[in-house]
Amino acid sequence: MAHETITLGGGCFWCIESAFNQIEGVVSAYSGYANGHTDNPNYEQVCSGNTGYAEVVQVTFDDEQISRREILEIFFALHDPTQLNRQGNDVGTQYRSGIYYSNDAQKHDAEKIISEMRDMDMWPEKIVTEVEALGKYKQAEDYHQDYFNNNPQNVYCNMVVAPKLAKFKKTFASRLKSQ
Repeated sequence: MAHETITLGGGCFWCIESAFNQIEGVVSAYSGYANGHTDNPNYEQVCSGNTGYAEVVQVTFDDEQISRREILEIFFALHDPTQLNRQGNDVGTQYRSGIYYSNDAQKHDAEKIISEMRDMDMWPEKIVTEVEALGKYKQAEDYHQDYFNNNPQNVYCNMVVAPKLAKFKKTFASRLKSQ
């Protein structure tokens, strides 16, 4: 069994993390902060937009059960990679679309799938997803982990996350872990 970890930023990490934790072959998905310039950031600092960090999900998967390409396809289905520094009503550099790779194979696959999507005109606007080596990374505070499942009463989760996850579950029903 070979495990691989890739770090993905696609807006608010609550939705991305919840989705990946439901996928067969995903060992873990943790909310965190990546590629900023300050040491030891916290949520409030990252939300200020002054740290350079993006909200991300660090996904560890078993590449014998799910391929890197499938991980990236799911990632692109979960957010709009054409929105610069935002996803929906979440605005700021911390919500940017990014693939933060830890090896050359991840970089190659990320660039390839973006190129293919551009060639197929899959999006009406230009894809702005950044592809960069993972620099500084910090796992988010414990209360952000599995946030959607632990906070069913949260208005944001009900209005924004739940509808995205419902669509995700329909699209990727064959990839979901058995309950």
